[in-house]
Amino acid sequence: MTGETAAGKPTGTARWAARAGGWLRGSRGGLLAAALVVGAGSGLGAVAFRDLIYFFTWLATGHAQFGQQGRVGSAHFPWLGLGFFVVIPVIGGLIYGPLIYRYAREARGHGVPEVMIAVAEEGGRIRPQVAAVKSVASAICIGAGGSVGREGPIVQIGSALASSLGQWVRMPENRLRILVACGAAGGISATFNAPITGVFFGVEIILREFSVEGIFTVMLSAMAADVVSRQFLGSAPFLSGLPSGIALHHLSSYLLVAALAVVAALLGLAFAKILYATEDLCDRVWKNRPEWARPAVGGIALGLLLLAIPQMYGVGYPVLYKAVGGSYALWFLIVLAAGKIIACSLTIGIGGSGGVFAPSLFIGATSGMAFGEIANHLLGPPAGQPALYAVVGMGAVFASAARAPLTSVASVVEMTGDFTLTLPVLLAVAIATATSRALSYGTIYTTKLLRRGIDIDGTPSADPFEDLTAADAMRPFAAPLTIAAGPPGPPGRSGPAQAPLPGPVTQQHNPQVLFAGESLTQALRQLELYGRDGLPVISADGQHLQGWITSQNVLQAVARHMHAAPASAQAQQATALAVSGPLAGPGQPPAPLRGYQILEITISVGSPAAGQALGDTSWPPGWIPVTVLDNDTLRDPDPGIILVPGDRVNLLAREQAAKSA
Repeated sequence: MTGETAAGKPTGTARWAARAGGWLRGSRGGLLAAALVVGAGSGLGAVAFRDLIYFFTWLATGHAQFGQQGRVGSAHFPWLGLGFFVVIPVIGGLIYGPLIYRYAREARGHGVPEVMIAVAEEGGRIRPQVAAVKSVASAICIGAGGSVGREGPIVQIGSALASSLGQWVRMPENRLRILVACGAAGGISATFNAPITGVFFGVEIILREFSVEGIFTVMLSAMAADVVSRQFLGSAPFLSGLPSGIALHHLSSYLLVAALAVVAALLGLAFAKILYATEDLCDRVWKNRPEWARPAVGGIALGLLLLAIPQMYGVGYPVLYKAVGGSYALWFLIVLAAGKIIACSLTIGIGGSGGVFAPSLFIGATSGMAFGEIANHLLGPPAGQPALYAVVGMGAVFASAARAPLTSVASVVEMTGDFTLTLPVLLAVAIATATSRALSYGTIYTTKLLRRGIDIDGTPSADPFEDLTAADAMRPFAAPLTIAAGPPGPPGRSGPAQAPLPGPVTQQHNPQVLFAGESLTQALRQLELYGRDGLPVISADGQHLQGWITSQNVLQAVARHMHAAPASAQAQQATALAVSGPLAGPGQPPAPLRGYQILEITISVGSPAAGQALGDTSWPPGWIPVTVLDNDTLRDPDPGIILVPGDRVNLLAREQAAKSA
């Protein structure tokens, strides 16, 4: 028998589903299993997204990849001639602009900052539709000539898939954040056939904290994504088209690498500055006109740029290969680097959807190649092959723009498959990161958040709101209550007769819940949104009600924590609290607690409970007083509280019993 008995007790499928959900939410094995699923899903998503880009590019141009052909028209629309470069971005904008505006506005732009803020401030919650909208919108944008990368979209796609899975099984926020990082890591791993890069990207840029559990879980997801993608894309290094045997043969050449690192750092910073300056310019020009039409109208400007430099069409990897292979003159390499900065900035400024990682690699490769050509011309063979400096430049530009040194080193070494380049890349990345940090605070990702007033790079401090959990602040029940997998049976079948209520039911609702392991920051956010009179706290596996928490309980726990801390720590905590900003904005609401309701009973005049202590008042069996509102003061249900007419008592009750009240 699967389903429920006549008494309403869960059996069969419902019971196993509840146990599986509890295992996924509360055990380490459950988290690892979810990471494997997320990794496999991200791998398949990356493959599908890549093919989707090829499809829309072919639909527009007649080629799976376009740009390296130069100033030629579309094979599918030969009657357009060179006007194709202007018309196609406009048509693309007419499609993806309304799509983004109508269904998921967070899919606009390069995507990674939205994932970062979801992890840092929203408990890892991302709307499920983001994955589908981002996939289609970014693929159309790139296929229609948008000069952006595909890593930003696949990070947002993988993260949205992971968040949707985590929310479906009701993962606690601390685990949901890790799962979102797993989705980002899996996307990068599968897109570039670079699992180590995926791990560092997920931990260093998205999760932004190094813990054994987090790193190991992200590693598992990146591995699964890479295994899946290799079945479709092969196992060759992503940038396998680079010249072979490039290496530094003289120690003095490290001075050239150091000089290039400084130049690359300035280019990375310039890329970020120009990107946001272009967005501001587009905002001023567009003003309050309809946002859905912005990509189409802005597509005219993008099309004119593509007409001037057709090599800026799309992601640009074929052009990158030709540049590093020595197919372009020195002056044109400089034009390509500058053109990519402008084209990528314009694509995002007009409302396009795509990433900045690939453009950073493109800028680094072309500018590094130009540097190598100049060094080879001045110093001859001892300077080394120009392609060496192109590879070093890729890592250094991204390190400066994103300030993610581990990801930068891993990406260049792993994607080229040449580990002999590790030392010069390490040197260049270290210098570029240090230079960038000295000259700028925000990165190409965090600047978007800083402009919204959100600083996720702030120095961490001993903050009790993060150190303490809901379990530390809640008022525990005398014994944990089991949460049924299905609706409870009719009340009173085996218990005593139901006691009369001491007043009318003035409010009744299903409560939202908090997991015991949620931080107090998360608890306050949920209390503000859903818990005027408090919220129930459930165990990590979602199977037991452990207690009740109110905003007052949170503040009392913080006060106890600060009082117990050493005096020096108290000063640090007070400073941290004084400078902290407002609570994060709401994410998606958690699922309501099944099987229970909150009832507000108002003590009426003439009620037998009036003038009686709360502990002496009779309530129906199994009904638990959780808060008392006394003269507009919310109080814990102390048994000694004397109830008076007008007092409101909130009770936690089984759903069927509440309905029969």
